[in-house]
Amino acid sequence: MFGFISGNFIVWAIIIVFILVFLSSAIKIVKEYERAVIFRLGRVVGARGPGIFFIIPIFEKAIVVDLRTQVLDVPVQETITRDNVPVRVNAVVYFRVIDPIKAVTQVKNFIMATSQISQTTLRSVIGQAHLDELLSEREKLNRELQKIIDEATDPWGIKVTTVEIKDVELPSGMQRAMARQAEAERERRARITLAEAERQAAEKLAEAAEIISKHPMALQLRTLQTISDVASDKSNVIVLPIPMEMLKLFRGLAEFSDYMKKEKKKEE
Repeated sequence: MFGFISGNFIVWAIIIVFILVFLSSAIKIVKEYERAVIFRLGRVVGARGPGIFFIIPIFEKAIVVDLRTQVLDVPVQETITRDNVPVRVNAVVYFRVIDPIKAVTQVKNFIMATSQISQTTLRSVIGQAHLDELLSEREKLNRELQKIIDEATDPWGIKVTTVEIKDVELPSGMQRAMARQAEAERERRARITLAEAERQAAEKLAEAAEIISKHPMALQLRTLQTISDVASDKSNVIVLPIPMEMLKLFRGLAEFSDYMKKEKKKEE
């Protein structure tokens, strides 16, 4: 009797364990940002989630796909620009899965595939751009990269949202040449600014000279103002110029004196 009960207990224990294993295999839970692609006897029957759902063990299999935006670091790529300058460029790609069924069935490893297509596209786009364009129009190249990679990964159910070129490494010789060019450009701008300032100063002096020529008293006022500014420093020795009007007066007096002398001699 005891052996019969013990045998039944073992059978029921095996049945219960089998049921628990079956339920653990049949019950699946996926998070809000996940989807489960269901295969039944090797054929896709759809995507399920989020939340809890059931599958048929042995006959069905679930592959969970993350739908969140993923960041892919594109390693450094060595390439030559359109104007034959060797550069080293890396980038970062932001993408997400919008169709989990395609991401599982159309490509074996969509992350690896996206990484490879990003590397080849980066080399191709940089190779078609000039160095100045790479340095000054990076946003334009980013948009072009995003468009090309997105079109290439669209059949895999992948949406590429952003591509950013991170670093551009130039040869040391090219860096020195660009530094010299930048210095020459700054010097050119400084000379142009100085020449423009001198031209404006000359124009103002010409205008002032024209005004003074029309109003002689303005020259006297300017002279007095200059003397007042110089006189503020007691160590300066001030030599006052004789106004032109005083010179004309002295000349008139001298001529009058000569005339009077001549008249006196005639009378004698």
